[in-house]
Formats: sequence, structure tokens, C-alpha cells
Amino acid sequence: MDTSTAHKFCVLGAGTSGLAVAKNFLQAGIPFDCLEREDDIGGNWYFGKPASSIYASTHLISSKRLTEYTDFPMPEDYPEFPSHELVLAYLRDYARTFGLCDHIQFNTSIVAVEPCDDGWQVKLERGEERLYRGVVIANGHNWHRRMPEYPGEFSGEVLHSSEYKVSDAMRGKCVLVVGGGNSGFDLAVEAAIHADAASLSLRRGYHVLPKSFKGKPIDQCGETVHAWCLPLWMRRLAAKLVVRWVLGPPQQSGLPKPDHRLFESHPIINSQLHHHVGHGDLTVRPDISELTGETVRFIDGTSAQFDLIIFATGFRLSFPFIDTKHLNWQVNRPELFLNMFHPQRDDLFCVGMIQPDSGQWGLVDYQAQLIASYLRALESPSQDRLRRAKWFARLKQSPNDDLKQGIRYIDSPRHLLEVEHFGYRRRLQKLIAKLA
Repeated sequence: MDTSTAHKFCVLGAGTSGLAVAKNFLQAGIPFDCLEREDDIGGNWYFGKPASSIYASTHLISSKRLTEYTDFPMPEDYPEFPSHELVLAYLRDYARTFGLCDHIQFNTSIVAVEPCDDGWQVKLERGEERLYRGVVIANGHNWHRRMPEYPGEFSGEVLHSSEYKVSDAMRGKCVLVVGGGNSGFDLAVEAAIHADAASLSLRRGYHVLPKSFKGKPIDQCGETVHAWCLPLWMRRLAAKLVVRWVLGPPQQSGLPKPDHRLFESHPIINSQLHHHVGHGDLTVRPDISELTGETVRFIDGTSAQFDLIIFATGFRLSFPFIDTKHLNWQVNRPELFLNMFHPQRDDLFCVGMIQPDSGQWGLVDYQAQLIASYLRALESPSQDRLRRAKWFARLKQSPNDDLKQGIRYIDSPRHLLEVEHFGYRRRLQKLIAKLA
């Protein structure tokens, strides 16, 4: 085993989370290697690569100002919702500006990570084994496809949303999109434009927010309301008024009535769905009851024939390279303080293992800052900083904070990692200041 890396941390992945860790570790003087299986940075935003689940027309759902890193704003000439090409250019500029690529080893896949007496043993796909001081898991959680099971078999073409890439796959076909998240609604709109016939199958109704309100991105409007420190019921009321003003009640356009209160599911941002449903370009159907050849039967007794089904049914949380017992795994997920810190270990961290109700990269940046601050405090000659580090070590052994800020999300797999972004960000900022 190569022990020349024993003084370093191993950062897994050079996507948006791994880049944030690399930048903050570099600035804090923490030695590390960043291992990336592809030939360039970007992760999910490196379109066309196996690690990427985006398609040709993908744009940001959250606005650029609530998505960007904390110290690296997106260019002023970028639109509010940049395309994936602009996003990747931004990430490459970020890596170049902070000199990150010198610390990233591309075309380097790992097969196993496990603790040993002196740190962590990292096994590479090419057969090499290395010893590292610690590990930061930053490879993302939107890659292990979740596929539903229904009685019967479908004889047509089946794709998961992560496999769909270009609109040619829909042309000349009757397409059924299954799933009510942002990907499902976006792909339903895509099908309404490009397919011969398009349908969207939903298990329940959802609250849909417009992308903009009076020319301002809707998430920035929400940020303003948060800054006023309004209680949840008032924020709900304000959002309801906006939705009624801009889109109208969903059932008036032919969408099912939501079975939950606003904000109790991951926010769906879409300004085009109501338009296509209202114009008859998209048929909304209930859940599937049975598959029989090219025919799909629905729970309301109706049926229709399709050439292609796209399952926008999300992803499973999975870390195949590490035994779940090392992640304090409990009931479908790791139980980590702030979804980051192992309660006992100071050499294992997860970054980006969150599903925020807004943009993510700024939150991930704060996560990386907090980890770097904690590691520096643990080694500080200052007794005051060391005392703070010991306080934090005790804190991370306590039960997790309410990362949902009192919101009762629907009990479904898509909310397994849900966090309310405003309160979560404020918590990270306060802890960073405490450890600084």
C-alpha cells in the first residue's frame, strides 16, 4: 500500500461538492487528493458522461444567485437560469481560478474505502491501494436509479430520466412520463413539445410554483420573505397568493388537487406545465395499475397505448464503495450530524448529502468551510480554538438538529435528505463563526 499519501485527505469526486471541498481545503492548508473517475470536472453537469443525469435542454431550476458558490458569483451576463453549458463553463472557471485541477486526479475510479489502524485504505480500480488520513465523500447521490415495479410487463421502450438525453428520443412517439418531481414535470413539458402525444402519470397532486414573479426569480422572492422572519403560515399564504395570481389553482388547468400543504413536498418550479395541460398538449393521468404490452392501465380504469415510458422516479441513496456500518447507517440513510459529520469519527465526512428547497452549491460551500474550520481547530495551538473544537466534537454526537425547520414533509424517499435551506445555511454560518 502506498503510504506517501498518509498525511492527506481523500476527496471523492470533482463535481460541485468535491470542488467546494477542494477549494476550502486548499485555502485552509489541509493536504488532500481529489479523485475523479471522469476526464474533467463537473460531475452531474458534465453532459454526456456516465456520471451525468442531465439532458440537452437542462437549465438550472434555482436562480443563479441562490445556486452559485459563496465567494464566486456567476457572471452578470448569465441569464437567471443558465443552461448546462454555461454551468459547466462556470465550474471550470471556478476550478481554474482557485487552482484546483493541480490537486485533482482524473480518470481515477475507486472500488473500496475502509478504515484501518493508521487511517483509511482507498483501493483504486486499477489495482493501486493508498493510505489516507481521512475521507470526504462528495460523489453525489443522484446516480443510483430508482425504478418502480408494476404488475405486468411493458413491451415498448423504457428509460429512467437520467438516461434521457435528447429530444429525438421522443419524436414520433406516444410518451408517458411517470413522476411528479422537477425532472418529471420538465420532461413532461419536453414531451408535450416534441412527442406525437404526451401524458404525465402522478400519484398525487403537487403545488407548482412559477419560475419568476414580476420579473424576479421565485426563489429570490422567497429569500426576501425569509429575511423578513415571517412565520411559516405567513410564508405559505404569500406563496399561495403568488401561485393563484400567476398560474391559478392547479385543478383549473387539469392538474390534480394537492393532498398536502404548500412546502410539505420538495418545491416544484415550472412555468410551462399549466400552459401545456391547458392547451391539451399534455394529458395528466393517475398512478399506473398494470402494464400489458404497449398498453398502460391506470387506477381510474382508463388505459392508453405508449411507445416510450420515462420514469422520473428519483434515485436511491447508495455508497457501494464503503460498508454502511462505517457511515452510522440507520433506516435507509446515514445518521450524520447536519448530514455531514460522523458522531464519533473525525476523519470521515459527507458533503452534498442534502436535498435543499433552493440552490445547493452555496450550502455545500458552507459545509466545506465548516469541515475545514473544525479540522484546523482540532490541530490549533490555541487553547481557545482547541476548546471550541472539543465542544463541537461533543455537539456532533448529539441528535441531529431539525433540518426541516418544523416543516412536515411528505413521507417519501425523495424527502429523505430534505433540508430547509434558510435555516440550514444560518446554522452552518453560526458554527463556522464559532470555530473560526
